[in-house]
Amino acid sequence: MKTRFNSISPELISHRKSVQEVCRQFSRSPSKGNLKRLKALFHFCGEDVFIEHGFHMDYGDNITLGDRVFINVNCTIVDGKREKVNAANELLINGKISIGHDCLIGPNVQLLAVSHDIEPKTRLEKHNYVNDITIGNNVWIGGGVIILAGVIIGDNAVVGAGSVVTKNVDEQSFYAGNPASKIRAL
Repeated sequence: MKTRFNSISPELISHRKSVQEVCRQFSRSPSKGNLKRLKALFHFCGEDVFIEHGFHMDYGDNITLGDRVFINVNCTIVDGKREKVNAANELLINGKISIGHDCLIGPNVQLLAVSHDIEPKTRLEKHNYVNDITIGNNVWIGGGVIILAGVIIGDNAVVGAGSVVTKNVDEQSFYAGNPASKIRAL
């Protein structure tokens, strides 16, 4: 579900800066210690996850990585912040990004769970919108792919290099293009 939030609040800016510093340290020196600090920021990180240098995320606490995930160089994940709750104890911000088991994420991939309003007057309010991104198991995301908020990619799917994914991807399917469309079943 699409949720609205203000990403330029001082609290969220401060949190993003601290997370981005951990990402910078990892990129400068992708040692086991820096990788451990990076993985500690995720909501959940499975076993045997490998992340190449150049990794960027905004918050991390809304990201779930399954077992044996490989994330290639210069991956950008723009996720939402998990902990905002209102007086009625309702979660105000979603933006969860889930990557299933045995996934391959190509170089320069962008997972963008955050967006802006297209209406000029509403955009002046400086609110963002977030929606979840879910990537199933055994999925291969080719290099340079952009996946937008609200997308679900089914198990065993492949998304071809350079694609822009704006709608859900069927399981056992190959999608490619801008916008990505189904090329064939696998």
